[in-house]
Amino acid sequence: MTQQFLTGLEPRLNRVPRVTVDFWLIKLLAVTMGETAADYLAVNMGLGLTLTSLIMAAVLVGALAIQFLQERYVPWAYWIAVVLISVVGTLLTDNLSDNLGVPLAVSTVGFSIALALTFFVWWRMEGTLSIHSIYTARREQFYWLAILFTFALGTAVGDLIAEQFGFGYITTGLLFAGVIVAVAIAYFGFRLNAILAFWVAYILTRPLGASFGDYLSQPAEYGGLGFGTIYTSCLFLIAIAATVIYMTVNYQSEVSVEA
Repeated sequence: MTQQFLTGLEPRLNRVPRVTVDFWLIKLLAVTMGETAADYLAVNMGLGLTLTSLIMAAVLVGALAIQFLQERYVPWAYWIAVVLISVVGTLLTDNLSDNLGVPLAVSTVGFSIALALTFFVWWRMEGTLSIHSIYTARREQFYWLAILFTFALGTAVGDLIAEQFGFGYITTGLLFAGVIVAVAIAYFGFRLNAILAFWVAYILTRPLGASFGDYLSQPAEYGGLGFGTIYTSCLFLIAIAATVIYMTVNYQSEVSVEA
C-alpha cells in the first residue's frame, strides 16, 4: 500500500514463484516424475511415443491456459504446468531420437540454439530476462517457451551422457550435481550473474532429476533399482502434492521489482 501511494501505480504481482529451497526441491521432484511418467505412458501403457505426445501436449495446453488466467503466482496452477511441461519436454526429445532417428548430440545442439534464440528475442523485446518481473502475458509466454526448451535440452544432454557415453544413471546424476554445486559456488562466492546462474541450474536440474528417476525405475539389468515407473511416479507425485500444499499455506505474493 505504501509503495502504491508513493509511486501512484498499481502493484504488479509476479506470476512465477520466488527462487527458494522449496522451489528447487519441487523442481527436482517434477523433472523426476516427468521422466518416469513419460516412460510409463509410452511404454507400460502401450500408448507409444506419438500418441502419448499428442495427449500430453493437449493436456499441457489446457494447464497453461489455466495458468495464464491467473494474475499472480498460484502454486497449484503453476506446478501442474511445470510437471506437464516436463513430460512434454521429455517426449519431444524422445520423439526426435526414437521416431526420427535424430542423434542426441544433434538434439543437444539444436535445443541449445533454440533456447539461446528464445532468450535473445525475449531480451530484445522486454529488456530483461529476470524471473522476478513476469507480470505480463508476453513475458510469461517467453518464460514458458524457455522452460520447455530447458526440459528438452536437459533430456538430450542427460541421455547423451548416461546412455550414449555409457556413464550410467548414478554417475550422470552425480556429475550434474557437481556442476550445479559449482554454479552455486560461482554465484554465492564469485558473484556470477543471477539470471545466468538461475537458467544454467534450471537446465541442469533436468538431467539430475531424470538420472535418479531412471535409477529408481529401471530394471537392475539396465543399472536401476527396479522400482518401476508406476511406483516411482506415484512416490514423486505424492511428494510434489505435499510440497505444493506447503507452498500454498506459506504463500506470499511477490511484487515485481519493476512495479
